[in-house]
Amino acid sequence: MVQLFNVVLYQPILNALVFLYNIIPGHDLGIAIIILTILVKLLIYPLTRQSIKGQKALQDLQPKIDALKLKYKDNKEQQAKEMMELYKQEKVNPLSSCLPLLIQLPLLIAVYRVFIDAIPAQNLDSIYSFINNPGQLNPIAFGFVNLAIPNVVLAVLAGAAQFWQTKMLMTKKAPKNMPGAKDENMMAMMNKQMQYFMPIITIIIGLRFPGGLTLYWFVLTLLTALQQVWMFRHDDKNNPPQIIEGQKIEDQKKLGN
Repeated sequence: MVQLFNVVLYQPILNALVFLYNIIPGHDLGIAIIILTILVKLLIYPLTRQSIKGQKALQDLQPKIDALKLKYKDNKEQQAKEMMELYKQEKVNPLSSCLPLLIQLPLLIAVYRVFIDAIPAQNLDSIYSFINNPGQLNPIAFGFVNLAIPNVVLAVLAGAAQFWQTKMLMTKKAPKNMPGAKDENMMAMMNKQMQYFMPIITIIIGLRFPGGLTLYWFVLTLLTALQQVWMFRHDDKNNPPQIIEGQKIEDQKKLGN
């Protein structure tokens, strides 16, 4: 299993990094990492696209879910059935945003190993015969950044990119008089905590690992956030907000009061 992991993921990524390092004028490791990150992003684009679509679909479906909670507030069993039917009709899988992330995990582990082995340790034993082995990689990027050691600026930038990406996926609080609002608001509070917790963890990790790995994570997170912005705007243009029947009834009740 370990051998398969090395052959399928680790070695191709390591050799791609060394190849880019060799052909880039000045052999700038930072530029090589940025290009490699873009290539990795293109490779996993279908997976991240599916994950973002799943997250956006669940966000868009929330008003209809709230309407079902209002309509079947006294019948939890029927409420659950209607929600499952809603997921089926809208072709939304509640787990669709999680599965692509799990599939990406082996790739992320391989990238982590490449940066740990190739930059601080200068371990280039797995280079293919048709790629020139430079012996070692110069860790100085952009003329002044040492990617072999932790970098505070890159760690903060990675944390900021993580904050931006997470903020777009926050769950809004439900109205207080909505059935199940307490649970919804608890979920919103948890998401709010994650919005700050994940960037803090990213910064802490960035302060412990080589700057090359932090640069990779910053660029990857930034590209994912930009992908979310584009997909959200494109989806909003093609699918304008609709008035939900349950919401309309509730609004009429409020006006009547």
